[in-house]
Amino acid sequence: MLACYHCAMNSTLTVGLVQQACGEDRTANLTASIAGVRAAAAQGARLVLLQELHTGVYFCQTEDTRRFDLAEAIPGPTCDVLSRLAKELDVVIVGSVFERRAPGVYHNTAVVLDSDGRLAGQYRKMHIPDDPGFHEKFYFTPGDQGFAPIDTSVGRLGVLVCWDQWYPEAARLMALHGAELLLYPTAIGWDPRDDAAEKHRQHDAWLTIQRAHAVANGLPVVVGNRVGLEPDPSGHGPGIQFWGSSFIAGPQGEILAQAPDDAPAVLVGEIGRQRSEDVRRIWPFFRDRRIDAYQDLLKRYGK
Repeated sequence: MLACYHCAMNSTLTVGLVQQACGEDRTANLTASIAGVRAAAAQGARLVLLQELHTGVYFCQTEDTRRFDLAEAIPGPTCDVLSRLAKELDVVIVGSVFERRAPGVYHNTAVVLDSDGRLAGQYRKMHIPDDPGFHEKFYFTPGDQGFAPIDTSVGRLGVLVCWDQWYPEAARLMALHGAELLLYPTAIGWDPRDDAAEKHRQHDAWLTIQRAHAVANGLPVVVGNRVGLEPDPSGHGPGIQFWGSSFIAGPQGEILAQAPDDAPAVLVGEIGRQRSEDVRRIWPFFRDRRIDAYQDLLKRYGK
């Protein structure tokens, strides 16, 4: 499966991502995702990332049991559509599904469809937030599949989801398990009431932490975020202004391509397959890790 990837280490991998605004019309959202994948493939992308929960609104702004009706099995309707598209275009697609695993057990799950249409694997979001406007613990059971990269025809993908992007442990474990790039389907934005300085701090922190994952692990990072204002369904809050800014970074954190913060976009960039090897030779962080001294990382806090 990976032989063609390693034989081409001196070439590049063209990666695409789709940044879109979403509404309540599932068909319209999925149509936009499909159009974005097609546009990225037309520009040479061999791997295309879709944003978190791209078939609908970010429903976690409120707690509403009716939203569980949106969940689906894996494989199921969304996987079927993306599977056919991946096979038709000969591309690998990373999509996002509100997974119904069993009655009362739901996950926020990234799915990977290989270029032959096969479901190569899935990743269930491990870190689940519960913040104002982001009531994900009401909807999502934490993942139970660990941090396992997924083998595809374009390489071994370390797929994580949104809130996972703030945790260096998640990125490091994916890298230690052999991931060749990290991908983060995401839904993050501002409270419109925040002032300009606070918005800048949040946005800059989000970019910095993910670029740092690239640096610390010597891996490319691909991040796909949604864009646009989504109202609070309850009418009690101002909604969320999703800030877009999807990007592709190289293994030293260098920005290779970035989407705007205020409009849908199809972003395509090239990742040098040899760069991780070259960077890890001059910055051998993995060699110098003190694995004999990290036991306290398994504690909640302190000693």
